[in-house]
Amino acid sequence: MAVVLLSGCAPTDVKYEIDPENAGWWDKLLVLPLSGLLDGFKNILGNFGLSILVVTFLVRLAVFPLTWKQQKSAEAMKQIQPQMVKIREKYKNNPQKMQEETMKLFQKEGVNPMAGCLPMLVQLPILFAFYQAIMYNPHIRTSEFLWLELGKADPYFILPILAAVTTYIQLIATGSADNPQMKVMLWVMPVMIFVLAYQFPAALSLYWVYSNIFTILQYLIFFRKKKDKLAEGAAR
Repeated sequence: MAVVLLSGCAPTDVKYEIDPENAGWWDKLLVLPLSGLLDGFKNILGNFGLSILVVTFLVRLAVFPLTWKQQKSAEAMKQIQPQMVKIREKYKNNPQKMQEETMKLFQKEGVNPMAGCLPMLVQLPILFAFYQAIMYNPHIRTSEFLWLELGKADPYFILPILAAVTTYIQLIATGSADNPQMKVMLWVMPVMIFVLAYQFPAALSLYWVYSNIFTILQYLIFFRKKKDKLAEGAAR
């Protein structure tokens, strides 16, 4: 979701590359190293399609501790949702009392509602830098992978469809469908992703598909097991 918001603010027809000698601190610190990784793995693996796969994995691995913290916060908020609903119903005519009781609940359960936002904010620069590393790399723009010209949108709509489907699966896998406030996004996000992927160069759509798949696997391997253990403990 973060990448979509950032990508929507950036141009999709970038035709220049970053000059290392005149680059700013942002490009030197993040964008150029990531671009160099993409070039390096391309030389090893033979194409940028696989290079984007490997670097996407490395980026997701780097931000995994933040993702873990964010998911734990989301699970904690989900656990206390029934109590929050009762508080809202009980004090619906007294907003101040409602806020006081809600804060007491957070303190009692050791939940910080902002804990889920901070990791996302920290991830944004890394993900945006990777987006720029793909956009500004002239080698990627002129490369091919499978049926794709990585510098142009997928003419057969296969990647946009994959991006939309994996986004939907990701929202289901991470439990967004269980949150009433997120149910609208369950349908809006895949459509939005399809529209963006239809317009973006294939390299970016490919990154989005890879990233979705890694997110789904992370949740199924790590978060789902943790959730099942918590459920077993509660049942005992």
